[in-house]
Amino acid sequence: MKKELHIFFTCLMFYTRIPCPKNITHQPDYLNKATRYFPFIGWIVGSISFLAFYLFSFFLSTETAVIFAIITSVLTTGAFHEDGFADVCDGFGGGWTKEKILIIMKDSAIGAYGAIGLVLLFLVKFKLLSESISLFTTNFFLIFLLFISAHSLSRLAAISIIFTHEYSREDASSKSKPIAKQYTWKEVFGSFFFGLVPLLAFSCFDPKLFLAVIPVFITRYFLARYFQKWIDGYTGDCLGATQQVCEVVFYLSTLFLWKFI
Repeated sequence: MKKELHIFFTCLMFYTRIPCPKNITHQPDYLNKATRYFPFIGWIVGSISFLAFYLFSFFLSTETAVIFAIITSVLTTGAFHEDGFADVCDGFGGGWTKEKILIIMKDSAIGAYGAIGLVLLFLVKFKLLSESISLFTTNFFLIFLLFISAHSLSRLAAISIIFTHEYSREDASSKSKPIAKQYTWKEVFGSFFFGLVPLLAFSCFDPKLFLAVIPVFITRYFLARYFQKWIDGYTGDCLGATQQVCEVVFYLSTLFLWKFI
């Protein structure tokens, strides 16, 4: 039990800005095992983001509360996944070879592709979240499940790339995000368990909502294939970008399912 707590806090330490016990240190073995808890981080980030929305919605409009919810999620993770999304936009937008793409993605400075990508990402996320919440009216528990389902399922989609693809080789001086490169059946089972449970609870209100998993994993498939084509695998930035894109796809899918099916 103590070891599992250490593994969990390792995951929490690397993927959020939430304070952890001081005795938690970087160990590659624990980081590999922490993969099993990555979608569970989505429960935490989604809950904190929902709490911000819930509190601000009492005295501000729904749209403004959504903005604060998005800001809260960014602050909670330290823009970890958004940074990966921006790097992928810059790297794949400006590079035409594997080497060039990886070099651009190493650069900590944001370029035009990354800046434009982030602006469009936040606009789409804001609009889809606002529309989804307006459909659920004042059912705050359903909105809460929407938040944690989006964050956990999108993290499952991202981390599952580790299970099917190879890490793209980079030189020792590369700017790399901490990432697991090995796994066992425990990591696979844990990832899918924590990734799908919130969606199962969400679909109890309407079973067709579970179908949102299909477009999310279709998106994950094509993103992984795209990364494989250009850089022979994935990097931490690729996983961050996958999480962000799949989160948006989840909001779009649930909105479509709720309104038209």
